[in-house]
Amino acid sequence: METASPVPAGLEEFYAQTLAWTPCGAAAECALMRVPLDYDAPAGAEITLALKRVAGPAAAAPQEPLLVNFGGPGGSGTASVEPWAQGLDPAVLAAYDVVGFDPRGVGASTAVECVDDATMDAMRATRIDPDTAAGLAALTTLAEQFAAGCRAGTGALLGEVDTVSAARDLDVLRAVLGDEDLDYLGYSYGTELGAVYADLFPENTGRFVLDAAVDPTLDYAQHGIDQAAGFERAIRVYAASCLPQDGCPLEGTVDEAVAQIGALIDGIAAEPLPTADGRPLTVDDAVSAIILPLYEERAWWRLTSALVPALERGDGTGLMALADLAYGREPDGRYSDNSTEAFRVIDCLDTPANTDPAAMAAADARLQEVSPTFGDYFSHGEVFCGALVDEPVPPREPVQAQGAAPILVIGGTGDTATPYAWAEALADQLETARLLTRVGEGHGSYLRANECIDATVDEFLLRGTLPAEGAVC
Repeated sequence: METASPVPAGLEEFYAQTLAWTPCGAAAECALMRVPLDYDAPAGAEITLALKRVAGPAAAAPQEPLLVNFGGPGGSGTASVEPWAQGLDPAVLAAYDVVGFDPRGVGASTAVECVDDATMDAMRATRIDPDTAAGLAALTTLAEQFAAGCRAGTGALLGEVDTVSAARDLDVLRAVLGDEDLDYLGYSYGTELGAVYADLFPENTGRFVLDAAVDPTLDYAQHGIDQAAGFERAIRVYAASCLPQDGCPLEGTVDEAVAQIGALIDGIAAEPLPTADGRPLTVDDAVSAIILPLYEERAWWRLTSALVPALERGDGTGLMALADLAYGREPDGRYSDNSTEAFRVIDCLDTPANTDPAAMAAADARLQEVSPTFGDYFSHGEVFCGALVDEPVPPREPVQAQGAAPILVIGGTGDTATPYAWAEALADQLETARLLTRVGEGHGSYLRANECIDATVDEFLLRGTLPAEGAVC
């Protein structure tokens, strides 16, 4: 099948490659695809991307591919695609081969490597207060050590894992899979990757679903402020849900319950909690643990079960288990993936970050205002970007994707990690976008127990039918 647009000069070999699929997993095939390390020098070094394809049970031949990205940045598509595909309506799975991929720098693809497992443990356990000159200097030293590890372990790839390069990889993959128009579903960061692709290759877009949308024009500080505000709102909604339930460790009004959680965090900052395996629960891990279940309402019970021992007897074991889950740490001390390292590197390559101390202090004040509970722990991440990125990232222009096929953007009114305003902003930027709104809590909408969303997305994927303007589920 011919591609929808001419192959970019110098990339003919990559676009024409043949993949060697081999059985893997329960009902899937895996392959590696070659792409240039640097698209500005395609005759130079190459890297590989890991792919996993899941076909419907009745498929006798390859079907139309549907590429899926589960977010991050740094999330592995090959690790998630099989269980995700099992939740699809049989008609969708009959119509598509679902293809998960690890973007460049991630997972089983040529990957970012920065620190070993012991160093990751030590970094998680380190709490530095950057609001003082000495603390900011200590944080800068830690960031420089992390960046040095990334340069030593990753080499030239370190500067090439930006989202524009990843989007160019997707066009190679589209062609290699024999597809004229790319069909794509992205969650969270996957919406940014999809939007950038549509902006670069509008004539190659097929049916695009961008769920839990990100506004790609935000700078580092505003991104953190918006997310912190989202998690502050979410902890209040969680507290209101918990208080009437038997076994809830919180008491009083919602304000008082949230204050209890804030006091727990402050107490752990002063003195870490003991845990069953001997690792002290430090405050950054505690915040990561509390935030993780807020991503999905169905996981709130896990937060309650971890807060009970922490609040009632000073036992941090349950919270540490949640923090380990957030970081991908196994019980034997191994980290199962490189998502934490890849997240930080990709985020810094993509996002304008002002490392001026006065600018960071102003952002910190705003964080405190929008999120008294979590604001401290979203601050000064720009320091890592200053250490990782050689040249400042310029402000990003809106993604327009002029001439692209219709794009379905989904936003949840109670989305914790990607506020609804981001979905509105992305839908406004994309020339052919239609916004679908989900009323409710949690991060992401499709295949998240909302029949209205699922039916609407399925109709779009199967027949290209967009919902009405202003549609709400």
